[in-house]
Amino acid sequence: MKRGVYLFPNLFTTGNLFMGFYSIVASLKGRFELAAWAIIVAMFFDVLDGKVARLMGATSSFGIQYDSLADLVSFGVAPGLLAYHWVLAPLGRMGWLTAFFFLTCGALRLARFNIQGDTPDKNRYFQGLPIPAAALAIAASYLFEYRLGVDFPPRVLMVWITVLVLGTAFLMVSNVKYRAFKEMDPARRHPFGALFLAVLILFILASEPHISFFIFSMAYILSGPAMSLVRARHEVTQMETEV
Repeated sequence: MKRGVYLFPNLFTTGNLFMGFYSIVASLKGRFELAAWAIIVAMFFDVLDGKVARLMGATSSFGIQYDSLADLVSFGVAPGLLAYHWVLAPLGRMGWLTAFFFLTCGALRLARFNIQGDTPDKNRYFQGLPIPAAALAIAASYLFEYRLGVDFPPRVLMVWITVLVLGTAFLMVSNVKYRAFKEMDPARRHPFGALFLAVLILFILASEPHISFFIFSMAYILSGPAMSLVRARHEVTQMETEV
């Protein structure tokens, strides 16, 4: 701390924290669309602070801890309150306990990530569902319902959000591996197809953001268990071949 802190990356982290706090305020006022969008904007700030820090060679222990605290607010407290005030409140004690369980698992996920050493596998895969992805799933679920303009039966919506909140909470503290995509360094050359794919994703997000974020978040959440099943099947096949 005597040598100072890196200003630019930590400004992005502060933006992440600000959007998380704004989402909480919006949820408390019943403005759930603003709360959901604030979580998504916080996610982009979270991606940028890490990328900028690595590109500038400005990573530090202070930045890592500050980023984790901001993530806990933006992707733990904010989506938990959004889910509670949007759907779970009628459940009473079980409603806020469900939201608290999501927050607790998110805190455990962040703590486990911080104490993991730098290994090649850590740069390729996350151990457990990343907390921003879990938060995005909750925020995108509201935006998806809002975009459809359909009033789902309260009981159906309550079951879906309860399963989603508890399911993502368990996945965060699980050993299921998820692609980290950290090998995609924007500062180096990539095949032309990578640029086309990035433009295509941006086009899809811009054309139907409410639906696209929901589809992408669900696809990423399911990708972890799917890869685990493929690996398990491959290992069984390999063992049968050796026998």
